[in-house]
Amino acid sequence: MRLLIGALVVAIYSGMTGYLGWNLKQWLIALNIFRFEPVYWLVLFIVSFSFVLGRLHERLKPLTVVGNYWMFVFQYGLVICLMINLVIWLTPFNSVLWAGAFGMIVLVVLFAIGTYNAYTPVTRELTIEIEKEGEPLRVVVASDFHLGVLSNKGHLQKFVNLANEAQPDIVLLAGDLIDDDPAWYIEDGMHEVMKQLKTTYGVYGVLGNHEYYGRKIPLLISEMEASNVKMLLDETILIDNRFYLTGQEDLTNTSRQLLEQLKPTDESKPWFVMNHTPSDLATPSRFGVDFHVSGHTHKGQMWPNHFITSKLFELDYGHRLKGTMHALVSSGFGFWGPPTRIGSQSELWVVDIEFTK
Repeated sequence: MRLLIGALVVAIYSGMTGYLGWNLKQWLIALNIFRFEPVYWLVLFIVSFSFVLGRLHERLKPLTVVGNYWMFVFQYGLVICLMINLVIWLTPFNSVLWAGAFGMIVLVVLFAIGTYNAYTPVTRELTIEIEKEGEPLRVVVASDFHLGVLSNKGHLQKFVNLANEAQPDIVLLAGDLIDDDPAWYIEDGMHEVMKQLKTTYGVYGVLGNHEYYGRKIPLLISEMEASNVKMLLDETILIDNRFYLTGQEDLTNTSRQLLEQLKPTDESKPWFVMNHTPSDLATPSRFGVDFHVSGHTHKGQMWPNHFITSKLFELDYGHRLKGTMHALVSSGFGFWGPPTRIGSQSELWVVDIEFTK
């Protein structure tokens, strides 16, 4: 059954790629520059499957970068082609040359906007109140760095600079710190940048689904420790006798502990929880979590994907008060796949917590 479903998915994807390739071919013919049709289709399908091919062997890894960019071209190229075809079929306008030129301009403009949004992170500010005793606390929250080839050392440096400007008491990294394999993080010496973070109580992180996909979690944890990032794997700690911090493993780990098992015994102190995927906000709210942070959704990353994530999750972006629990879901500091964001922007959150009891 899985083989049948897989074959069906590949067939549908190939058909959509063929449709996109046919449209591009018509425009190249109109420009009188279309040549070597067998080579054209071979290159197109290698590019369209490059994301998968690049994972078959170390020497093919550069193909994954091609595949990342292809995702952008595929998604918006299909939309643009459909719109242009409708115009040509339903109106007197029938110039393939000018229609193709217009479509290409739109694609380039979208790519420029998306690249800017991806590589120009912003700082979001939030102030919340918790009805418990305590001194004011400033928390920097970020997630979904996907550090690797495209979300690189320079992008990480932007995060460190913005975080240090906020002068946080603590930094919380809510999963998907690396893009599957920590190899690029290690080879590019990104730990040297991460170690520049300055806080009162330290930097803490949890695993996301992509750390599990990479299957090199022990190596990742070792590298994060060398970067002065304490990874919490189904663990609750008391920080400076002021507040509890829980790092829950991602739901990708089917044997992770229940939140109830991680609940601190002293309910008088504030309780913060990091859980990468915001699939269940009811449970932490019911057990008395005061501040719950997540990522994973990317806010869809590229419009109109946000309409999907908003249906999949109770809260797919931003802040919401659920009972007495403050929930925060970040769209992420990095990106997955294409280094582009349409309808979202790379970000970190600076959260000022005031205690009112």
